[in-house]
Amino acid sequence: QVQLVESGGGLVQPGGSLRLSCAAPRSIFSIAVMGWYRQAPGQQRDLVATITTRDSTNYADSVKGRFTISRDNAKDTVYLQMDSLKPEDTAIYYCNARYYSTSWGQGTQVTVSS
Repeated sequence: QVQLVESGGGLVQPGGSLRLSCAAPRSIFSIAVMGWYRQAPGQQRDLVATITTRDSTNYADSVKGRFTISRDNAKDTVYLQMDSLKPEDTAIYYCNARYYSTSWGQGTQVTVSS
């Protein structure tokens, strides 16, 4: 099982920012489409953003203009910069890697509240 290691969640006030990180094994990171998904209580897991090996990105409409996904190939890490956070962004955020299989991170809690 491929291990994806996430970090960066926490509690932030509305309008604030957080950056999530996810490290993957190089053998996977170099070929995978990396992504972030989120799941709020009682809700399904939804796509937030993805980035291909050629840095082509895709975002959910709800986060366009506020979130930015990027990848550092030297560090085998994908990031999610989240700005202008809203209470409705509160969820567990999961890192995802799609290659010849699929792997998930353990999830990191993001809470947006005053």
